[in-house]
This record gives sequence, structure tokens and C-alpha cells, in this order.
Amino acid sequence: MNTASVADTLRIGALVLGPTVARGVLARRPRVVRLAEAADADRRAGRLLQRMRAKYGPGPLMLRFPVRRLALVLSSDDVGRVLAGSPEPFALASLEKRKALGRFQPHGVLISTGADRAERRAFNEAVLDTPQPVHRYGETICAKAREEAELLREQIGRTGELDWDRFRVAWWRVIRRVVLGDAARDDHEIGDLLTTLRMNANWSYARPPRRRVRRRFAERLRHYLAEAEPGSLAELVARTPRNDRTEPADQVPQWLFAFEPAGMAAYRALALLATHPEQARRAREEVDGRDLERPQELPFLRACVQESVRLWPTTMAVLRDTTTETVWDGTRMPAGTGLLIHTPFLQRDEETLPYADTFAPWIWLDGTAQESWSDIPFSGGPGECPGRNLVLLTTSCFLAMLIQRHDFRLVSGQPLTYARPLPRTLEPFGLRLRARPRAAS
Repeated sequence: MNTASVADTLRIGALVLGPTVARGVLARRPRVVRLAEAADADRRAGRLLQRMRAKYGPGPLMLRFPVRRLALVLSSDDVGRVLAGSPEPFALASLEKRKALGRFQPHGVLISTGADRAERRAFNEAVLDTPQPVHRYGETICAKAREEAELLREQIGRTGELDWDRFRVAWWRVIRRVVLGDAARDDHEIGDLLTTLRMNANWSYARPPRRRVRRRFAERLRHYLAEAEPGSLAELVARTPRNDRTEPADQVPQWLFAFEPAGMAAYRALALLATHPEQARRAREEVDGRDLERPQELPFLRACVQESVRLWPTTMAVLRDTTTETVWDGTRMPAGTGLLIHTPFLQRDEETLPYADTFAPWIWLDGTAQESWSDIPFSGGPGECPGRNLVLLTTSCFLAMLIQRHDFRLVSGQPLTYARPLPRTLEPFGLRLRARPRAAS
């Protein structure tokens, strides 16, 4: 383990940490994301971190910040050590997470420790059916996704186009119906309140909390949890055993806001399929050969969504704090050190990943990605996202309905061609697709 010079720390702050924070860790700032795309920010950050790794070695690189001990994790092996060693000695409840998420889910599992975390993690896994590829409410969940996708297909049929704004509205309806029940389908307020809280939490230390907004959000959330509509996650919240540590209502905001970037991943996956004929053919074959009325795994479409998140991570920084002194290559790292895994670098590191800049869904089907700690779209180890399978089920079902009836062509945004490396930074807000009805299969 080495320590970066002051000059290199400043470079990393300017090209890696600054752009990550500016774009919004908990909620994206569209204008800043567009600027980052124009500047090719993630490619520039990746090249800098490769130079730092060549200069200082592959071990964690300590940065010279005056008020916070922070180390960058630069190698796949060390990523594996950190994620497999969570929550002890590498706690998920990092200082930065506690400051940010504590503003609207103060007892959420991501910022919990010890027995509190163990209980809350078990509760999350029980409600979200974490180990199961198809959730126990899969039939209802997929039916809701199909219904909203069908309405979106009707809009596409009238206009012949699909953009992010239209996709996002339909996706948020799916989110609210799956998590809170059909009564919440058109409750835009609860989503807007959560977005306001997330945007405020982006500032962490620098801005006072929005207490009035949080109270209003909590009121709306408690209303739906009290109703506990059958077939929703809210019903499972009511039915799942809990104790005094659980704090069920504080687990739900994480599900709501984690589902939104899943929509970004699905939309980018659709754009990738629109520009990669061979992968589109495989996806259509999978859809044409399945009964979409039944909840089921759609392996190739799930792989496409995971690949979308690998290419353009929805979580740009995986954070951990050391709970005890640890040793790296004979050097001691003090307890309380923050560890940062910059996913846009590690998941697109062409020095270690031959498929870094290509759309390669096959890596999720043949075991390649599972053997690499560089490919962590849903994190990994004991802290892996408990909603991973639920997200993949819902997004793949939604995408299946769209590609079943239409072929798509990307008409705006960056070109996503298989003939050259894919861009490292890609904002979904400007992607627009043209749709053409498919012949009946």
C-alpha cells in the first residue's frame, strides 16, 4: 500500500472524485451528466487511475486529504477482499453513506451495523426474495410490468418513437405498483418527494436536511404500508416477521430509489440492442420462444441489463470503512479508513478486461463475469444488492414486451456501434429510439 503525492491526490480529486460527486451519487444531475459525457470524463478518469496503478502499484492507494483517510482500490483482487470481507472488517455503513442516506432512511440497512444490520438485511432478503431468480410474487410483478409496457407500446405505435422521458414515466408506474401497490400507480408526489430528498442528500455535509419534505414523504409511505395491498412488496412488509431492530418503513425508500436507476439500465440496454444486430436477434429469439404471460427467467435479457450496468454503472462509487486495523502488502491501514471502489474504472479497465468497451452479455451466461471481481454491477459478497434478482426479473419482463412487437433504431445520442469501443460515459436523457412494428412471430 502506497500514498499518493499531494499533486497526484489533487489530480485524482479533480478527474475522479470531483466529477463523481458533481454528477450526483444518489440522484443524477442531468446537466452535469451531459457535461461529463461531452468531456469523456470516465475515460479520462480511467486513464489517470491506470497511470496511478502503474506508478504506485496495484494495492490500495492512500490519498492525502487533511480531514479524511481515504484509499482507492485499484485491483480486482483487492476489490474481492473488500467485498468478501464486508461487513467486518470492511463496513458498508461508511461515513459518507451515513451522512447522505441518514437524511431520509436513518435506519436503512446500508447504514446499519452489528445486530441492527443483520436483522435489517434478513428482513430485506425475506421481502425481496433475494436468492430466487423469480420472486414469489413474480406473476403479479410481471403482470404489472406487462401492463405498463403495453401502454407504452401503444404510445410508441402512435408516434413511432421512444425517448427517456416517456420511458421513465412508464417505469416509475411499475416501481410504485410493485413496491406500494396499484393504488400508488399515479402518485407522482411520492416519487417527486423522494427525488427531492435524494438530490438534497447528494450534498451530504454541505446542505441542511429537508425535514418538511421528509415528513411529507414518510406520511405518504406510511399510508401505503398501512394499506398493504395484496401482491405488493408492501404486503410482504406487513407479513414478514420483525423485531424492535427492524424499522420496516426505513427499508422501503431504498427499494424505491434503487429501482429508478434500474430503469436507466434497461433503457440503455434497449439502446444497445438497437445498435447490435446479433444480440438483438438473440433477444428476439428468447422472447418469441417464451410465454410472456408467465413469470420466468429470461437469461439473455437479464444478461443484457447486467451488461448495461457494467458498461455504465448506476453506482459509481462502492464505499466501505475499515472497522479495525488491516494489513496490505505489509503496510498497516488504520481503522476508520474509507475505501473507494470506482466502478466506471474497474468495470471498463481494458488492461485487465478484454471485453471492457464492448457489449458482451455472454459474460453473464458462461461464468466469465462471476470469476472476476471487476464485474460488480450489483456489488458483491455479503453486501450484494438484495434486490438484484427482483430488478432483473422486472426489467427483463418490461423489455421483453417492448421488443416483442417493435424493432428499435437509435436516432440520437452517442453512436453505440459494435465497430468501435463504446463510450465510457453515456447519459440516457438524450437517447431517442425510432420504432418499427415487427411482423407477427
